[in-house]
Amino acid sequence: MTPWQLRQAVGTLRAGGIIAYPTETVFGLGCDPLNPDAIKYLLALKRRPIKKGLILIGAQLEHLLPYIDVVDAELLDKLKTTTLRPTTWVVPAHKHTPAWLTGQHDSIAVRLTSHPIAGELCTLFGGAIVSTSANPAGHPPARSSLSVNRYFHGQLDYLLHSASKLDNKPSQIRDLLSDKVFRSV
Repeated sequence: MTPWQLRQAVGTLRAGGIIAYPTETVFGLGCDPLNPDAIKYLLALKRRPIKKGLILIGAQLEHLLPYIDVVDAELLDKLKTTTLRPTTWVVPAHKHTPAWLTGQHDSIAVRLTSHPIAGELCTLFGGAIVSTSANPAGHPPARSSLSVNRYFHGQLDYLLHSASKLDNKPSQIRDLLSDKVFRSV
């Protein structure tokens, strides 16, 4: 991965485009979370209903703070804690978080990414980005650039390739307040 490729991907995000990129687990589709047209196109590509909501990733807690309504220091520390498996946390959404991100929920799913490429994307973008698995609904998540191309050939605005082997399992999803597990690994 070159700095030029990362700048291209960030430029694509800023221009309202959809990118695919490696994460800790599988390839993700991403866009600017505050661009409703980009969200609409991403959901159409995935054939995912808006009511389900989306996941946001950030490289640091500050990237996620505008979208969440969590002020308790212990809970914020829990969000920042490194776990054995990548963990996406379902947290109360800030009242100004757009409904196209929360879906039918009053919460939002967020993750601090530990993946160097996904983290650098967020850092260069200057905030959180949408991160949903790169696959149409009902298909297994893409674990390679080739799989991403098979699913979305010609429909994405940019693809960050990765030679790294990605994990077989998506992140676990847990409720920050109750620790309830929505998706285990």
